[in-house]
Amino acid sequence: MTTAFKDFQIGEDIVKALSNMGFENPTPIQEKSIPVALDGRDMIGQAQTGTGKTTAFGVPMIEKMDMNQSMVQGLVIAPTRELAIQVGEELNRIGQDKGVRTVPVYGGQDIQRQIKALKKRPQIVVATPGRLLDHIRRKTIRLDQIHTVVLDEADEMLNMGFIEDIEAIMAAIPSDYQTLLFSATMPKRIQTLAERFMNEPEVIRIKSKQLTVENIEQLFIEVKEPQKFDVLCKLLDIESPELAIIFGRTKKRVDELTEGLLKRGYSAEGIHGDITQNKRELAIKRFKDQTTDILVATDVAARGLDISGVTHVYNFDLPQDPESYVHRIGRTGRAGNKGQALTFVVPREFEHLKSIEQLTKHKMTRKKIPSYDDVLEGIQQATKDNLLKAIEDQDSQKYRHVAEQLLDEYYSVEVVSAALKLLAKEPDRTPVKLTAVSPLRVKKVRGGNDSGQKRNRGHQGGGRYKGGKPQNDRRSNQRGQKGNKKRRNPNHK
Repeated sequence: MTTAFKDFQIGEDIVKALSNMGFENPTPIQEKSIPVALDGRDMIGQAQTGTGKTTAFGVPMIEKMDMNQSMVQGLVIAPTRELAIQVGEELNRIGQDKGVRTVPVYGGQDIQRQIKALKKRPQIVVATPGRLLDHIRRKTIRLDQIHTVVLDEADEMLNMGFIEDIEAIMAAIPSDYQTLLFSATMPKRIQTLAERFMNEPEVIRIKSKQLTVENIEQLFIEVKEPQKFDVLCKLLDIESPELAIIFGRTKKRVDELTEGLLKRGYSAEGIHGDITQNKRELAIKRFKDQTTDILVATDVAARGLDISGVTHVYNFDLPQDPESYVHRIGRTGRAGNKGQALTFVVPREFEHLKSIEQLTKHKMTRKKIPSYDDVLEGIQQATKDNLLKAIEDQDSQKYRHVAEQLLDEYYSVEVVSAALKLLAKEPDRTPVKLTAVSPLRVKKVRGGNDSGQKRNRGHQGGGRYKGGKPQNDRRSNQRGQKGNKKRRNPNHK
């Protein structure tokens, strides 16, 4: 029997909010995690990105919120600003009917603006580690009433060098709290963190989603960085996708790609972590309605997209980690339909291509860069298809009299040729220059930083104790705290 959200011991306000979001039945990680978290137990959830982790921890966290309490009660720590924004948006949607408010805080945004938002007494804060430490130092976020702490994508935070910051944050929380840790992998340092700060956590493992490739044609083109945009436009002209998603590695890349496509006459919209939720929803609605043919997106912004009818996925930039490739191309080839996924690879990125092929157990087919003649042939074929469709629709009867007049004066081949020329979209060569993106190095860590930030500690902006204790002092203090478990309620199971 299929479990539904209403089967959990949660309030009707949360069930209603989930229903409004289109969620009726939980994913495997949600089905296993929510009862454990509702029971107050510490938990480690090992699951890949895109499995529904935010709802898995968001539902029990929001269910436990005391609406008479005006202090922060829930804390989510995330590795990147984009993920913090996304998690904050989803938690706000889950908690909207109950009145639970979530505020994201992250480096790169004006801290005074964040302080102003925090003064409105949100129940949940989603934060990147460096900026959270800054707020703790300023006493603009108080930790006295925290009952739930979530570490989201813990292995990513380890890769980015944030583990010591997390240890400092958790050691600073005075209250007895429940810890929910989510990680795609479980390296030794994460296990050590769990041993130190968690109380007999329940471990829930969800197998990585297997990629079904039968309906997806996977191709790659070797192309130099400056050629990418023109090659993309050639492919769009040749293939005339009904609905296409183009993935860029950074927010700036998405903005520039979208602007360039619009300059050349394509119907395109872009989504990434910096656009408002209203704009994102409007862009996705237009794409679903096929008002827009092309959606340009970062990995983070495209999480959770469920759009039928996507015929093509273009990886304009290789993703930072192979798992992201799986999620990207899974947007096409759905419900038994055929789909095509094409990836641009610069010469120095072939090691990454190999790692993707190892994960998917599928060798991609090399495709040549199309020529100008290929483009003309593709345009002519698309125009012919459009004309035949118009004939089949039989919606051209009101033009019949004009057609008969033309055929009285000209040969039929001349008339049809002229009509095709008028209908055809000639290749647009408007100059477009994109900011170059460096090729990926051979990867030793998992990644997926939507912003293209450097992976060094404290890069979040305000991520250090400015004017406070020197870094070495703080580290030595942390070492002095080693072995100190957080305080636990004697009745805690």
